[in-house]
Amino acid sequence: MWLIARRTLASGWAGLLATLLAMLLSVGLMSGALHFALRAQAAAIGSDAAEYARADVIVRAAADGRPGIEIARLASVPGVAAVAGDASVPVTVVGTGGAPVTAPAGGTTSLRPWITDPRLNAYHLVSGRAPAGDGEIVVLRHVAEAGDLAAGSTATLLLAEGTRTVTVVGVATVEGLGTVATGDVVLAAPETVRRAAGLPEGRWQALWVKAAPGTGAATLRDGLRSRPGAEAVTVLTSAAVRREQSGELAAMGFSLGGTVGMLAVIAMFVGMFVVSGTFGALVRQRTRTLALLAAIGARPRQIRRLIRLEALAVGVVAAAGGVPAGYGVSHVLTWLLARDGYDVSAGETPLGWIAVAVPFVLGVATAWFAAGRAARRAAGVAPVEALRATAVDAPGGPRRIRGALGVLALSGVGFGPAVAVAFDEPPGADRTVGIVVLVLIGVMIAFSALAMLTPLFVGPLGGLVGRLAVLAGGEPGRLARAAIVRNPTRVASAAGTLMLGVMMVASTGALSSSVQERFRQAGDATVRAEYVIAGDGGVPLPGDAAALAARVPGVTAAVGLTGTGAELLPGPGPEGWKGPERREEPSEGEDPDEAEPVVLEVTGAAQVGAVLRLGGRPWEPRPGRIALTSSVMEANGIRTGQRITLRGPSGEAALIVAHRYHDPSHMVADQALVHPSEMARLDARAPTTAVLVRGAASAAVLERALAAVPAVRVHDRDSYVRAAAASQVRGLGLLYGFIAMALLISLSGMATTVFLGVTERTREFGMLGAVGVTARQIRSIVRWEAVTVVLLGLLLGLGAAAGTMALLRGLTGSSFIRVAMPPWLLVLVAGGAVAIVLVTTAMPARRAAAVPVLEATRM
Repeated sequence: MWLIARRTLASGWAGLLATLLAMLLSVGLMSGALHFALRAQAAAIGSDAAEYARADVIVRAAADGRPGIEIARLASVPGVAAVAGDASVPVTVVGTGGAPVTAPAGGTTSLRPWITDPRLNAYHLVSGRAPAGDGEIVVLRHVAEAGDLAAGSTATLLLAEGTRTVTVVGVATVEGLGTVATGDVVLAAPETVRRAAGLPEGRWQALWVKAAPGTGAATLRDGLRSRPGAEAVTVLTSAAVRREQSGELAAMGFSLGGTVGMLAVIAMFVGMFVVSGTFGALVRQRTRTLALLAAIGARPRQIRRLIRLEALAVGVVAAAGGVPAGYGVSHVLTWLLARDGYDVSAGETPLGWIAVAVPFVLGVATAWFAAGRAARRAAGVAPVEALRATAVDAPGGPRRIRGALGVLALSGVGFGPAVAVAFDEPPGADRTVGIVVLVLIGVMIAFSALAMLTPLFVGPLGGLVGRLAVLAGGEPGRLARAAIVRNPTRVASAAGTLMLGVMMVASTGALSSSVQERFRQAGDATVRAEYVIAGDGGVPLPGDAAALAARVPGVTAAVGLTGTGAELLPGPGPEGWKGPERREEPSEGEDPDEAEPVVLEVTGAAQVGAVLRLGGRPWEPRPGRIALTSSVMEANGIRTGQRITLRGPSGEAALIVAHRYHDPSHMVADQALVHPSEMARLDARAPTTAVLVRGAASAAVLERALAAVPAVRVHDRDSYVRAAAASQVRGLGLLYGFIAMALLISLSGMATTVFLGVTERTREFGMLGAVGVTARQIRSIVRWEAVTVVLLGLLLGLGAAAGTMALLRGLTGSSFIRVAMPPWLLVLVAGGAVAIVLVTTAMPARRAAAVPVLEATRM
């Protein structure tokens, strides 16, 4: 059987080469998804909070509005060898090319002090020198690479209070790393950072403490906690701080890795589906050969081994080529995600045994299992098949239906938990994402069941296409109809791969289109401003952007929107809010008083009515008051008139809930709205996210007024709403790229199946030429079969996509998901399917028309 396999590989190299290409692309996609997941995790969790590596204890100021910690209080404490002040100020770095630098792995960029004491300084200069005064900074390696900066370069810093032009005097690493756990860091002279943070002289947001020789970190921590006034600060060992920050990013990294892992599962599914179809076509092409082997004594087990050997050979070669190809796929996915504002390029490219061995084994296993059905079919070929000129198969209705129902029952693995989550979990983003993932698992299994039933649809549809072919082409149409009905499995194999591509493109396009269209509609209804000033790429604006716009002649209102996160606390007094009601009984060992803190996204603005149209009665923010959305109030049991307390980065604010509203766009003030004075109490450095402008001024005049502010864009209302709607579905570029690659794989599989189908019928086409059928008529027969493939793939693919959307809409209950597909998407999918099938059948049609008569007479 090994000798037979070698001869088969040598004689049928064209078909196996096409199968090998489809398999190589599948392994490359699986490998690329795995490499990307490992790189994303490395970018998120591999940076570590290394800036604290040389400190023993970290003392943090309480977020209660007090002016930081006085450094002199700890300098003379027994057991303390050195103390350095630390503060963190949000900043955006604009590099040499004028583009803002995006922090890696969804982190932030902060301005922090250069630690002058070498006993505490974990920063290492790789070039240049330390900052010595105002206007000088040192950047970490990732900032230097992303912003094309080096020692001597000029950069721009966008701070809450305004814009600064600075000189880069050095590039540094942190314990050999180019980033820290929170993202990027820009280092400046300590006094420069202290003033930027708004701290009094000698006070800091945190203190780094080095223990004296012979004093352990835990001993020093406990000693500082016992000192008078320790209740106003938080004292932790540096190891605990590093674990805390790294743990937060580890959860983010694993979440991203899980999402990409799901894409890898899709790649494996596509690969198995395509390879199964192509190996099935190879078996049908060799029906007579396999029948002859059975006739001369080959046992079914040996024939199964023959097909398995071929699959193993193809799988090994494809895996060997697909693993290195995966690194290219990973770079493409990294680039696509970076375009959406999530940069993971700081992670190292994986080169370990996991990155190589796992995709290699998965590729070989995919080929092995995908060929299982073809091997069973080959083992079942009867010797009498050797006497037939062409292969004839039957749809096998009852058997196929029973098998499809069994596979469909397995889809409950995904659909069942999705229904449970839909009914048990409260509405929220995590619930929606969980439902989408579970529905995706169920859809993949259900799609396999639908693919098993595809041959049953070929007969009726082929008959309809055949009648049209007879009316349009006469005898060639009748021959095409006979070929379609006689071999439904061959047509179904090509249609199945097209169906897979149509379903992926249609469902992804419909989901993206419906979500963005819903955001655009809501944004048009919410934003009243004629112009919106926003940072390029979503970066925050300097705090003086609203004042610059307000001075433009003709502007009647320029409202800056600031934003921060604040913890929701119970309110003071008997009328104060007592805290969220517990929905469930605490589990054994769980402290009922330790609940997850409720963190709100708070928006600060004045003159809201001039620029926004929010749901509910008109209301303007006032000091001491807060407006909450209906969803926040219902989720936490808050009523109008109650008092609540918010704790932000700068302090606390006790507020009265004065208004209930709704932001239909979910883009401007999605949870809470306060007066700018209250925002200053919560977060004195809250970034300005946008400036909404009303008045008779033009966009060109506004751009000239803000010309000194880099990375700023002036939108009209329509362009801003479109950009904001697109930002709500960030990450779709990654999904689009992945779907495009999976589509390429499915199309290569379809082209392979069509090619093998024509090769399988070499004898038939030659005999037709011998009895007088012209080359043009033979090409017409192949193209009419292609029409059946297109119609079957389109109808079933669009139906599967509509079913997927209906399930998502029903289970999530989201108004952002619509079942109806936009007309442009239907035209695009249908036109693309027709064009692709015509292109992929052009060469097989010419090959069929060129079959010599003498070749057709060979056994």
